[in-house]
Amino acid sequence: MFDLHRLRLLRELKDRGTLAAVAAALSYSPSSVSQQLSLLESEAGVQLLEPVGRRVRLTPQAEILVAHTEAVLERLERAEADIATSLTDLTGTLRIASFQTAALALVPTALTLLREAHPGLRIHLTQLEPEKSLPALLARDFDLVITEEYPGLPSPRPAGLEQEDLCADPLHLALPEPAGDTSGGTSQDTRSPAAALRALAGHPWVMEPAGTAARNWATTLCRNAGFEPDVRFETSDLLLHVRLVERGHAAALLPGLVWDGETATVPLRPLPRGQRARRLFTAVRSGRSHHPAIRACREALRQAT
Repeated sequence: MFDLHRLRLLRELKDRGTLAAVAAALSYSPSSVSQQLSLLESEAGVQLLEPVGRRVRLTPQAEILVAHTEAVLERLERAEADIATSLTDLTGTLRIASFQTAALALVPTALTLLREAHPGLRIHLTQLEPEKSLPALLARDFDLVITEEYPGLPSPRPAGLEQEDLCADPLHLALPEPAGDTSGGTSQDTRSPAAALRALAGHPWVMEPAGTAARNWATTLCRNAGFEPDVRFETSDLLLHVRLVERGHAAALLPGLVWDGETATVPLRPLPRGQRARRLFTAVRSGRSHHPAIRACREALRQAT
């Protein structure tokens, strides 16, 4: 019989990559993690790790063990959900990760609804971009992640996660005042969406950091319009995007949630068809979606939208 705790350490090593990262995540010493994995090798009777430079990688036999461990952990998630469902009061801690605009526009209202309906449920919120939050969800650092998907750039769908749509968030071209007008976005612009984009080809842009889904989408959108954007400002803080556009320093591509239901403070123009909204969704680990805290949180987020 394999020790489940040691199996989980092996699984954590697969997700986190190094013994030091596993030790830091679980508050162990690296030597303790190494010792436990050595004991697991003795239980399995096969080599589970092999050195690669200063790192280690899983052997094919270790990958087999991890696959079975995933199934066991999913079953335990279902057991935990069933036990929680059998209780009258909803208690415990729900760990949520969300990107900035959803954290600003949706989460506070959802927190109010959850506090009123389930005062015994403790919510722990971390602002984290999707590129980091989904791997952290798989690593069990969070219970639920609020994330996004841009048009034409489907997000990865790992086998160990379950997704549920939340809403579609409109996307717009935001014009800096010198390149647009001072009407707050109310004047009519007869240019086509692609032409409106091309008109800003020589203007500075603010975009999210390179390597993010938002940046890849925005760059592709500009290239399809026939130009390479002059990105002079890089930040994942969309409130800074808004401020730079308001002061005429940059053009931007902004989602509707950044206004949090208020009137836009800069002129907005539509984007080409097929590029006008991003998909917002929640993700949880397989087996976790029936947990009452997850169901309550998802319902509160739906009401918040």
